[in-house]
Amino acid sequence: MDIKETIDKTVDKIKNDKDFQEEFKKDPVKAVEKATGVDLPDDMVEKVVPAIKAKVAGGGIADGIKNLIDPK
Repeated sequence: MDIKETIDKTVDKIKNDKDFQEEFKKDPVKAVEKATGVDLPDDMVEKVVPAIKAKVAGGGIADGIKNLIDPK
């Protein structure tokens, strides 16, 4: 599974599942693993969480990646 696919799959689940939204807010790493069905290394998942949050907020993946490089 590639990173873009992981982000897109998680964003779709967040947008369509209110319970999953809450789970993502509480523990984004565990939620991403649940959405993808893959046990990924936490440090890898932590790197995609900002991109997921940016895309859910109406931004794009590029916004999330920019935040990884230059967090506010």
